Amino acid sequence: MASKGEFVYYAPIPSNPTHTQSQQTIVVLAPYCPNPNYRRRRRLLLCLSITASLLLFSTAIFFLFPSDPTLQLVRLKLNHVRVNSSPRPTLDLSFSLTIRVRNRDLFSLNYDSLRVTVGYRARELGFVSSDGGRVRARGSSYVNATLVLDGLEVIHDVFYLLEDLARGVIPFDTDTEVEGTLGLFFFKIPIKAKASCEVYVNTNSQTIVRQDCCPE
Repeated sequence: MASKGEFVYYAPIPSNPTHTQSQQTIVVLAPYCPNPNYRRRRRLLLCLSITASLLLFSTAIFFLFPSDPTLQLVRLKLNHVRVNSSPRPTLDLSFSLTIRVRNRDLFSLNYDSLRVTVGYRARELGFVSSDGGRVRARGSSYVNATLVLDGLEVIHDVFYLLEDLARGVIPFDTDTEVEGTLGLFFFKIPIKAKASCEVYVNTNSQTIVRQDCCPE
């Protein structure tokens, strides 16, 4: 404590105290509460994305999964049919037919052979086969074949044959079968298709009066 009459020195107050003291900044954050509508939209977008992905995957599987080709008998012409009774019952038969092979896949189809079998009352009479071929993606190919059976013995069904001959209509069975491979990228997938037809032939007019076909 200074005595009376003694000089006391006072330091002046700085005009800008912020220059002498360290500046501090304090930020106060309020607690964040997400908007309920935002959460709802986010969940909706997630569900839509998952659904769209599943639909795309299912569509790709549907179009890329290999399926068997379809066979269709588009033309069947009877060239001649004759039943010989002497010296023993025999059958002379000739068919000209056209088979349509349709490839439903997005990849090309190579078939090794096409076989057509003709039968009478569940008994095979004969067959004809053709060479292989190629069917483009989503395309069709037509195969022509001629089946000739001369002097075929029908001892087992001679009575049915004579009865059908007396009526003027003989029913025949045809089975068409194709085998091949489907080129799926670097893989070769074996495929097989078959179609059966029941053909009714008029022996007087030498024409086909009816045919019923179904794929197998």
